[in-house]
Amino acid sequence: MGGLFSSDLQELKLALKEKGVKYAIASFVDIHGMCKAKMVPLTHFEQMMQGSELFTGAALDGVPQEINDEEVATMPDPASATVLPWNSEMAWFASDLYVGGKPFEACCRSILKNALKQAADMGFQFNLGIETEFFILKEGEDGKAAPVSDRDILAKPCYDLQGLLDNYAWVDEIVQAMNHLGWDVYSFDHEDGNGQFETDFTYCDALTMADRLTFFRLMVKEIARKHGYFASFMPKPFADRTGSGAHYNMSLADLKTGQNVFVNESDPRGCKLSTLGYQFIAGILKHAPAICAVIAPTVNSYKRLVAQGSMSGFTWAPVYICYGNNNRTNMLRIPLAGGRVECRAADISSNLYLGAAMILTAGLEGIREGLDPGEPHAENMYKYSKAELKTMGIQTLPRTLGDAIESFAADPLGEQVMGSLMYQTYIDFKSQEWQEYHTHVSDWEIQRYLKFF
Repeated sequence: MGGLFSSDLQELKLALKEKGVKYAIASFVDIHGMCKAKMVPLTHFEQMMQGSELFTGAALDGVPQEINDEEVATMPDPASATVLPWNSEMAWFASDLYVGGKPFEACCRSILKNALKQAADMGFQFNLGIETEFFILKEGEDGKAAPVSDRDILAKPCYDLQGLLDNYAWVDEIVQAMNHLGWDVYSFDHEDGNGQFETDFTYCDALTMADRLTFFRLMVKEIARKHGYFASFMPKPFADRTGSGAHYNMSLADLKTGQNVFVNESDPRGCKLSTLGYQFIAGILKHAPAICAVIAPTVNSYKRLVAQGSMSGFTWAPVYICYGNNNRTNMLRIPLAGGRVECRAADISSNLYLGAAMILTAGLEGIREGLDPGEPHAENMYKYSKAELKTMGIQTLPRTLGDAIESFAADPLGEQVMGSLMYQTYIDFKSQEWQEYHTHVSDWEIQRYLKFF
């Protein structure tokens, strides 16, 4: 992945064979960003790379096909070749979907590639880094999920070394695997929830990062399972703990020079950000509610996007559609070093192909239209009253998945990014998800009302 192998198919096949690979995996994602695949013996590698593997889209979530439609075919990307760190007999390939020899309109990976082409046409490369937060848990004696370590019980467990050391075996295996793949992990820690962890690794172009995050979620699950535990990428598994974000750290580089065009050391607003960077921010803020439906894509996502609720204090998740400098209470944050923009609303359950495509397209619109986001907010936005926020003209992110999907449906950005087929599929699928949740009778209702009335 990321240029570790030759793109020449014969050379690639030979390199894989020399590494002991027996099977190649033609992988793509459904609407959730989850891997779907077929395995092919290496003797049939050339056929697989030319689209031999067919899939019935109607059998999957959000791959919009009827049962009588021609099957979708995977076209694997040679540059994405990744030998599984936990089983070197298999090599994984991220793939685009084709139908009838042409790109499938509703392929998530192709949707991102289309957005990246828009950036390239404007002279930019979209670079992206993702902060991966997740839980590793075990089944408790009572059948409930619990942290791996019995000592991981602090009310404020963030950065707890004891908790990190107790989980060293599997953490080390994940970090070693990431570095073996060339991802360059530069930090990892125990996060703010019991059993919650984060890995930080070097940014790259957005398509490579989307492939890596897709593979990362698969890899962490498999490694955790090998150790007798399970990984959860649910945004908010515990009501009294912080949720798991996937902060997008974004910048644009000049295609010719590779120079970061968001950098301006003499920025009068003090954020070390260029005019292009501010315009990019303004475009995202303009379409924030619609974007939220994609970067926070589940019912559970909106239980993370609250100002308070965790035992350790604030949730650290944004609620307000605004930006600021090194201030974690805004949807968009500009770290002290400047030169990049961090979106804190995204969570780890998001399909990065779709999320990155949405946020990039909005940002590029801001640049084309020369939009301005106004002055940055350095203050704690959680402490303002609703009346004060209204006076300031600051709106909130959607409060539920239902609200977010309504915003997505009302904003032309979604159809522009996804195309009409995936746009309508996303609305229909997520609306049904919200409706099913809304009509479900929860344990909370039973406990509150069953014997009360």
